[in-house]
Amino acid sequence: MKKENKSVIIWLLSGCFLVFVMVVVGGITRLTNSGLSMTDWHLVTDTFPPLTEAKWQETFEQYKQFPEYQKINIHNDFTLSDYKFIYFWEWFHRLIGRILGFVFIIPFVYFLIKKKIDKNTLNKCYILLGMGALQGFLGWFMVRSGLIDNPDVSHFRLSLHLTFAFITFAYTLWVALDLIYPIKNKAILPLKKIAIFALIFLLLQIIYGGFVAGLNAGLIHNHWPLMSDGQFLHESVILEKDTWFQRFTEGKSGVQFVHRTLAYVVVGLILFLFFKSKKYSLTQQQKNGLNALVAIVFIQFTLGVFTLLYSVPLWLGLTHQVVAFFLLTTMTYSLHRLSK
Repeated sequence: MKKENKSVIIWLLSGCFLVFVMVVVGGITRLTNSGLSMTDWHLVTDTFPPLTEAKWQETFEQYKQFPEYQKINIHNDFTLSDYKFIYFWEWFHRLIGRILGFVFIIPFVYFLIKKKIDKNTLNKCYILLGMGALQGFLGWFMVRSGLIDNPDVSHFRLSLHLTFAFITFAYTLWVALDLIYPIKNKAILPLKKIAIFALIFLLLQIIYGGFVAGLNAGLIHNHWPLMSDGQFLHESVILEKDTWFQRFTEGKSGVQFVHRTLAYVVVGLILFLFFKSKKYSLTQQQKNGLNALVAIVFIQFTLGVFTLLYSVPLWLGLTHQVVAFFLLTTMTYSLHRLSK
């Protein structure tokens, strides 16, 4: 690591941390059904929550005009106090997004003026700037889907928002790693190819994790290793939707089946990568990355099983999401070290 790049690296890793925090808070927001509590979006005026009881009541009355209250919460003795709780998590999620914007833009302008970013890194930072703006749009695009008729967000939009956050995190980390390790190793192409396949399937698994969350598909078939007694593929998969594509992208049973199955594929690919690496002379960094990768994928697999068996309690569902971040981190690090 070059000394002149230290401040830029700290800046990029701070961005990684804030993306991580934002996704964790987003997970709490989803698991507490808080995501539709703020029914509009303003860049400045909703930076702070309502400051008076009258303003709280006005905001609550606005919320009552939308499907979540009219079709669900109106029947649950839903009070202003309940509303304040769900409002907090959505507001906090958006606040972190704003902080992330400032943390990225202000140092970025400073580094530009001081010419602390080389041309190659600068181009990557422009990509990151675009990714951040797109992520903000995707968040509102997701929320909007639950404010029209159906009091729940589209699971496709939720998964898109979640997966793009993971991708933004991974790319930011990759840019930081390029600066941390300016001296490149010779790529180990066979291992690099396996790692790319593993990363692709990991991202596909994250997409389906979003589907499971959006459809609440973790609340059914709470058995393992089979979906029910004696059934690897539950019969309800066939009954839920008309076409096979719909069954495995829109049906709760089908989506859960794919998420279960992909878990085995991800574990298998990472184990294959690990044992294949024994044939090569690796650096200590490469060994550390692969060792951590194997350990974390088994932790994540175990968490997934218990999250399912216990019908997604808040703390387990959130821990499962957090460890998914750690798994993507070690996957990105390992691929970087095997590639460069």
